Amino acid sequence: MEYKFSDKARKLIEGGYDVHVHPGPAHFTRNTDDFELVQRADALGMAGVVIKSHYDPTGARARIANKYAGAKRTKAYGAVALNWPVGGLNPYAVECNFKMGGSICWMPTRDTHNCLQYGDMSGDFFSRPGIRAFNEEGRLKPEIYDILDIIKKYDGVLGTGHFYLDETLALCDAALDMGVKTVLTHPEWNRTQVPLELQIQLSQRGVYIEKLWSNVYDNTVSPEYFAYTMRELGPEHVVMGTDGAWGDFDPIQGIMDFVDALIGFGFSDDEIHVMLCETAGKLLEK
Repeated sequence: MEYKFSDKARKLIEGGYDVHVHPGPAHFTRNTDDFELVQRADALGMAGVVIKSHYDPTGARARIANKYAGAKRTKAYGAVALNWPVGGLNPYAVECNFKMGGSICWMPTRDTHNCLQYGDMSGDFFSRPGIRAFNEEGRLKPEIYDILDIIKKYDGVLGTGHFYLDETLALCDAALDMGVKTVLTHPEWNRTQVPLELQIQLSQRGVYIEKLWSNVYDNTVSPEYFAYTMRELGPEHVVMGTDGAWGDFDPIQGIMDFVDALIGFGFSDDEIHVMLCETAGKLLEK
């Protein structure tokens, strides 16, 4: 596949990570699979890609891709998202994820009460109740603390998922108190929006803020405002990804477009390197 990118972006992509990719096989139509993603990322010298599925743990998939895709540099990282097919807020699924070599545990995504209040997403194929982080007393459920304990034990990464804003903030508080590495999931997406002032507050306390090019691609946020949020946060607090691969949104082209856009908005090579390479490397590499 041919890509369009500047020579400068081609150089900056080396050693970079995409921390949020949805290749196939999947329950939804995807435009690339695990092997193709790793091979194509490797051709550009990328260091890693995180394989995310809404419904299946991907640690085993990442291990197979790393063994057989023939990549010289790129490593696939596995993860789990705690939606209903893995039991929802299920500590056993989290333990299995990290035991299989997974690196990230996302809290529920498509199956949160918050996400479902907007209606089904494209490809949803079963009816289900929404998962809440809070119990009837308005406190985080005990199993969330069990999950955070497991993430901490394996030196893994927490992704906050698609909870309501108040649930997300309480989750971040608990994770920070427990010393769990935490990434705020795509705070520009229309179902998980977090005001910039709260993003800044969270980042100053130690939460990394995920910026996904899909939110620009699908016109959820303008490229100008997206870049503005990253500038306000500071490069050391940002991790970059695409949220590909769906429709005609290709993750490799997406990450290249992301880098070229940042170049156009005046980000320095060093700033891009921090957001694309250094921060993700610190989170993922053991």
